[in-house]
Amino acid sequence: MADNGRPVTGVGLILVDPGGRVLLGHRITAGEAPSWSLPGGHVEAGETWEQAAAREAAEEAGIEGTAPAVFAVGVRTRGSGVTAAAVAEWPGTPPRLLEPHAFDAWTWCDPDDLPGPLYEPSAMALATWRGRPAPDGWRVYRVTA
Repeated sequence: MADNGRPVTGVGLILVDPGGRVLLGHRITAGEAPSWSLPGGHVEAGETWEQAAAREAAEEAGIEGTAPAVFAVGVRTRGSGVTAAAVAEWPGTPPRLLEPHAFDAWTWCDPDDLPGPLYEPSAMALATWRGRPAPDGWRVYRVTA
C-alpha cells in the first residue's frame, strides 16, 4: 500500500533479448531486503500501463523505444495493490544504472535460471509469462487484445 493508504498500481516490464533472456535489476531500495526485479514501478496519473512500463524502462535503465504489451494483471490477495505484467522486445540499448539508490546492477538472465530472491511483483509477472502458477498471495487475470 502507498504511504497515503491507497493501493499501489504498478507495472513490471519483461524485456526479452534476441536470445530469449530477460533483463533483471538487483534492487537495493532502502527499507527492503535486496531482490531481483524487472524494470517497472508506479503508474502515474493519466498514464496507461504500457506508457508507464516504457517510461520506467527509460528512467531506471536508460532503455528507450520499447513497445510494451500488457499480458496479465496481478492482484495481491495479501495486502493491497495491482500490478500489470507487460512484455517487449529489447530495442538494443545497453542497460545503464540510472537510479543507483534503487539498483546496483542490471543483468540478462535465462528465464529457466533466474537469480533470487525475486521482487514479489516481478515473480508474479515472470511466472505468468512462463505459464506457471502465480506465487502465493497473487490472483492473476490474463489480458487478451
